[in-house]
Amino acid sequence: MKGALSVICVVIPAYNEAENLMVLVPQVAKQLLSMDPDARIVVADDGSSDATREVLMELHSTVPCVEVTSSRRNLGKAAALRRGFQVALDAGADVVVMMDADGQDDPTELPLLVAGLESSDLVTGARLVRQDRFVKRTTSRLYNRTTGLLSGAPGRDFNSGFKVMTAEVAGDLSPMLYGEMHRYLTVIAHGMGYLVSERPVTHHPRMSGQSKYGIARFWRGMADLVTVRFLLSYENRPSHFFGGVGAFVFMAGMVVLGYLTALKVTGEAIGDRPLLIAGVLMTMVGLQLTVFGLLAELIVQARNRGPLDQEPR
Repeated sequence: MKGALSVICVVIPAYNEAENLMVLVPQVAKQLLSMDPDARIVVADDGSSDATREVLMELHSTVPCVEVTSSRRNLGKAAALRRGFQVALDAGADVVVMMDADGQDDPTELPLLVAGLESSDLVTGARLVRQDRFVKRTTSRLYNRTTGLLSGAPGRDFNSGFKVMTAEVAGDLSPMLYGEMHRYLTVIAHGMGYLVSERPVTHHPRMSGQSKYGIARFWRGMADLVTVRFLLSYENRPSHFFGGVGAFVFMAGMVVLGYLTALKVTGEAIGDRPLLIAGVLMTMVGLQLTVFGLLAELIVQARNRGPLDQEPR
């Protein structure tokens, strides 16, 4: 992104981070306002059950640039980011920043990441030296390698919650923020054709409280990676996937049935062979997948057609 930046907005999703927010938000405000007097900080409270809401109300009254958006129950980090992005975009932000509320991201790194927008549309703060538990470091390393291999996106720390992006990128990514999709914002942006890059940043130990990371989130994240890969590759051409799989299964079924037909011609009994059931099943499933792909293609084409594409009545 080139040219003057008028409004920078930092979005901080928070769940039970009252103690950390009391320290972190003033630090972010001090650094941010030195860069942009019109900057805003949006803290998205994700249904916290501790004193987070009370702390945010106090910060809102004492730190003028702080805005708060809250949900009544815990909906997850992605949902909190989506609400925060919307508030930032509605406020006219030109640059949207993501930061975690645990204090592990250093606010003094903000100028470095924002400067990266001169040549990129999204810049990730890469935590090359992690200050986390062994299990979290190990699973994160496996996750990053798998993500890079399957997605083809450049980067070494896709899961970093410290990102800077243009308002255009934030607007396009916002609808994708559900489940564990916040982990794949770099991958999705890359798949959309935006320029993405990384800048090494300092990673600090968590200030206080407990990490919200669990091993279950790793497996949910991997499942969402498959979803992301599918959407980026086949969102506008689902018949290529389902039709290809369907054709392969159908042909395999036909080969099996052809083999059994040859045996029948030679006089062998095939009625009690499990292979007969398998051949019929593969043929039917192959046909169903192919038809399913064609129906999905019709739905996609109907969605993409505008008023000018419709035939006159």
